Amino acid sequence: MKVFVAGATGAIGRQLLPRLVEAGHEVVGMTRSEEKGGLIWDLGARPVIADALDPEAVGQAVSEAAPDVIVHQLTALSGELDFRRFERTFAATNRLRTEGTDHLLSAARAAGVRRFVAQSFAGWPFERAGGPIKTEDDPLDPEPPAALRTTSAAIRHLERAVTETDWIEGIVLRYGGFYGPGTSVTLDPESEQVEMIRKRKFPIVGSGAGVWSFIHIADAAEATALAVERGRPGIYHVVDDSPSPVSRWLPEFAEAIDAAPPRRVPRWLGRIVAGQAAAVMMTEIRGASNAKARRELDWRPRYPSLIDAVEAGQV
Repeated sequence: MKVFVAGATGAIGRQLLPRLVEAGHEVVGMTRSEEKGGLIWDLGARPVIADALDPEAVGQAVSEAAPDVIVHQLTALSGELDFRRFERTFAATNRLRTEGTDHLLSAARAAGVRRFVAQSFAGWPFERAGGPIKTEDDPLDPEPPAALRTTSAAIRHLERAVTETDWIEGIVLRYGGFYGPGTSVTLDPESEQVEMIRKRKFPIVGSGAGVWSFIHIADAAEATALAVERGRPGIYHVVDDSPSPVSRWLPEFAEAIDAAPPRRVPRWLGRIVAGQAAAVMMTEIRGASNAKARRELDWRPRYPSLIDAVEAGQV
């Protein structure tokens, strides 16, 4: 098949392109940077230069590629996540989730594309009620905190646009928090988040009952490559086997990297220091089940948990 990957040079794109090529697909990778075109060639795909927020450029790129499948991996995330300015950190990505999604879908319709696979997120968008682990049938948060409201709306827009479009096979992959090569969670000395843990600047806030789901970037790419070829339209959680509360995974991670145990701070102080988004994520959010992806995509994560990957030296 011909596969068009938008966001081809991001952390997951760099893992995904070689997998698609190895599977025998003809791959075109879209990037807005001329400089990154060489990287796409190196990964075995053909580059096309287009700004995802320019509908004419996107339409022309898709039309010329004439793909069978579009994979939407567009984000604009780099550097440290600022929880106090969460909405500002995600502003550009939210435009890609709304305008960028609309432009790709419009181009897909004009070009007769039959399948569309898009990136979403599993974790804090879930309703903060009921059990600790959510399936694809569970609702998203009807009243997200103010600090997460715009980003939540952008995620909802993407998911509705892709899955409620009846002229295409729309698949949404809700990934867990990425870790591994090319992500912000790696044992590389320059990884700011890991260094914060080493320096005890990443405390457990309040109860630490917020449940986090993670996924190794290579496992995420493998699931995405499978979704290009199989799976019914709909939503799939692409997460590892071990959703875990912060009060458990953070001390385990610190121990695995030979760091001192994390500090503990009351929720009220955590909210003042780190902001509302951080307080909610540390104490209230739910994790995700990967049972549907295992069943319908015939996918298994190579790394059952973040700690397993650390101990295997793959972070």
